[in-house]
Amino acid sequence: MKYVWVDGKLIPEKEAVIPILTHALHYGTSVFEGIRAYWSSDSNNLYIFRARDHYTRFHNSAKIMGIKINYSIDELIKATVELLKANEVHENVYIRPITFVSASTVNLDIRNLDTSTAIIAIPFGHYLEPKGVRAKVVSWLRVHNSMFPMKAKVGGIYVNSVIALLDAKVSGFDEAILLNRDGYVAEGSGENIFIVKDGVLYTPPTYDSILEGITRDTVITIARDLGLTVIEKRITREELYTADEVFFTGTAAEVTPVVNIDGRVIGNGEPGPITLKVRSYYIDAVHGKVSKYMSWLTPVY
Repeated sequence: MKYVWVDGKLIPEKEAVIPILTHALHYGTSVFEGIRAYWSSDSNNLYIFRARDHYTRFHNSAKIMGIKINYSIDELIKATVELLKANEVHENVYIRPITFVSASTVNLDIRNLDTSTAIIAIPFGHYLEPKGVRAKVVSWLRVHNSMFPMKAKVGGIYVNSVIALLDAKVSGFDEAILLNRDGYVAEGSGENIFIVKDGVLYTPPTYDSILEGITRDTVITIARDLGLTVIEKRITREELYTADEVFFTGTAAEVTPVVNIDGRVIGNGEPGPITLKVRSYYIDAVHGKVSKYMSWLTPVY
């Protein structure tokens, strides 16, 4: 992209640089979001998906972390639209807003340190293979919410995800699944997780050290609107192996089938019918093809 938005201004991407001593670079003191915008050829428009919900979580993350975002939710939505227009975007993109402690210091006390806010957009297709991925339950545990504020989407905590994914990748798998300290399923390295058993969808509850995913919430809403039962409950590793279907959800992952876990075939080894049904409706919704969900979309043009 030609432009990025930084602290209220559109600037050339090459000029968006930070000093080497920037606090967030050393200590992970940032909060961020992942937002998608989808190009609809039917309406000849670009739709930002659930922008207000993402920016609400963005503000809540900053509040939990004790850092200040100098822009309101409305200002951030407006800035995102401005950025996409300036870059003349007519394709699917991933949007990354970030607020970080920008002061050049090694002081751990961040209460009075300056912050900066930036928004970046990049062309984006599939993050994971839509035909299905192979996942590994890794030995690294998901950080517990008694140790870290799991409701906050904080840069530093993603080291947990990085090392988990590395473990899975070097073992020949596509994605990681992390358990929490109590031994129950938490989430993937960057996704929430659902299982299907006897036609019912199950997903870990928010108190099991998961990020409250906006795509997770979207899928719960869509599934219930489709007449499916969705239950939030603790899930064991054995229940993963014996599920009829398993799928990941996330802004990047969208709705991605999991067809193999720890070398065990899930279902018949193909994306299951409920997964495909939910995914199809989700894709229609984000492209503005379902009228009841149009309130989730912010048109750019």
